[in-house]
Amino acid sequence: MQALLFLVALLLPAGAGAEEIIGGVESKPHSRPYMAHLKIITDRGLEDSCGGFLITPQFVMTAAHCRGREITVTLGAHDVSKRESTQQKIKVEKQIVHKNYNSLSNLHDIMLLKLEEQAELTPAVDVIPLPGSSDFTSPGKMCWAAGWGKTGEKEPTSNTLREVELRIMDKEDCKKYRHYDNNFQVCVGSPTTLKTAYMGDSGGPLLCAGVAHGIVSYGQPDGKPPAVFTRISPYVPWINTVIKGK
Repeated sequence: MQALLFLVALLLPAGAGAEEIIGGVESKPHSRPYMAHLKIITDRGLEDSCGGFLITPQFVMTAAHCRGREITVTLGAHDVSKRESTQQKIKVEKQIVHKNYNSLSNLHDIMLLKLEEQAELTPAVDVIPLPGSSDFTSPGKMCWAAGWGKTGEKEPTSNTLREVELRIMDKEDCKKYRHYDNNFQVCVGSPTTLKTAYMGDSGGPLLCAGVAHGIVSYGQPDGKPPAVFTRISPYVPWINTVIKGK
């Protein structure tokens, strides 16, 4: 039961206690033009936030546990506390949660957001490619995560986008997570230093060689790696079906 409560604490957006970047650095402004900042009005009427990333001009990918009553996406942002000229704020028309998403095990933690209007692609707003359905990230590979989440257990969320380099770990390293499934999830962390995605980073991408291979899902309350990311490749057929409107 304790393990379950511990997971529940993580499976919430930033204001309530979900997945910022620990041990990372501030991103060069607009160097990650696919990044999306999600302002969420929860079912209880509270305000929270998550990360996400643009995969087509009208669709943003994020984590299913970031769903809410209402979501507004900000694209082209570096400092979300400011009104930057590069920013595009677009309301979400439809939240499409994967039908097999389980909020207890947090398996299939993936959601697509259909925007009310298409984003205008600019140097600060662009899409990111997805892997093929058979692409499988191997342990040992170095990838990047980015977000506006907390920079430490007792730190606030970040106004500016931050990023951190992380290693793909062996599935055995995530055995501490009872429901971890390597077919649908990726074990990610740094074995020697405290580097990880953290609270408020949920829904952000795991970038490996310029391709989005994972989505920040959950980790430990103290931020110690490894963290669990949703593996994108198994969902590519579903993603394509949703985007085509079938």
